[in-house]
Amino acid sequence: MCRNIRVLHNFEPPATEDEVRAAAVQYVRKVSGAARPSAANQEAFDAAVEAVAEATRVLLESLVTNAPPRDREVEAAKARERSAARFGPR
Repeated sequence: MCRNIRVLHNFEPPATEDEVRAAAVQYVRKVSGAARPSAANQEAFDAAVEAVAEATRVLLESLVTNAPPRDREVEAAKARERSAARFGPR
């Protein structure tokens, strides 16, 4: 599950709200051990996602770097190359 969490810092344009929330959902799923919570746990699951998303937003706004912003397309191409080297071309 967690390998779906992507680096969100230092991209141009900055991470979107959807990307932050998706990372938070993946984290809460991993920690809770449930891809989909039961009805009894839905409220706690949703509250945890919101708390993690807020902590992620605060973190991303607080981080500083001297490195130039990364390009999403270039990073995606690098990831595809690593995947092809590891698993073979698809």
